[in-house]
Amino acid sequence: MAGIASLPLFHRIAGQPVIVLGDGAEAEPKRRLVERAGGDVITNAQDGIDRGARLAFVALEDPGDCEAAAIRLRCAGLLVNVVDRPELCDFTTPSILDRDPVLVAIGTSGASAGLAKQLRLRLEALLPSGLGRLANALHASRTRLRALFPNTGERRQALDRALGVGGVLDPLDPAAPDRVGDWLDGTPDAASAGVIEFTITSDDPEDLTFRQARLLGSADMVLHDPAIAPAVLDRARADARRRELPADPPADAALVVVLRKGSA
Repeated sequence: MAGIASLPLFHRIAGQPVIVLGDGAEAEPKRRLVERAGGDVITNAQDGIDRGARLAFVALEDPGDCEAAAIRLRCAGLLVNVVDRPELCDFTTPSILDRDPVLVAIGTSGASAGLAKQLRLRLEALLPSGLGRLANALHASRTRLRALFPNTGERRQALDRALGVGGVLDPLDPAAPDRVGDWLDGTPDAASAGVIEFTITSDDPEDLTFRQARLLGSADMVLHDPAIAPAVLDRARADARRRELPADPPADAALVVVLRKGSA
């Protein structure tokens, strides 16, 4: 399996103490970020440690002071971010696109904050301002969806179909939030259930067809030839079950994708 440089997580800090050390221009954005997420900014390291802080931002002017503070905080059990010093960071802060409650976080593991920002600006123009309303409408409809589709796999397939490109709830369609009720009233069908088989001739996931990539990203289970490249398998959903052939498809999987290795 291909590795990733960082593990992306969304950390809830509302009402929690978070240490932010520094008084200059580099510290101020970190304070605003913590406050925006509902955290309680603590500017004294020992006070933060005593209050049980789990995260710390270090933005001191002197590089030596930054290193000493990072070591002290890390020894106290905190995860530490040192501004503009990725080699001293346990975590980095992404560029954030906010469509509350939808958050898109773009990170480069500290390689280039400028690149992350420009990617966010491109996505800002692409994602409708009402995307959060769509998320809230789907959240409010969870009970109805479970009643319509008691089977988890079938429920996932129905949502994939509605939320897919050109679907009735396509997230890029500004009118999608207003269609959730009508979609549920129409008793949506599950999408592409069953067993679908592909022959893969390339180890490069970019060679997958659009249909192959879409179904692989929607499958509940992936049965694959042992020779299928890990990079191709990584295009499956992270929580999709995986088994090497000749395993049989389980009865409880709504969509099973079978990948066989072929010659180019």
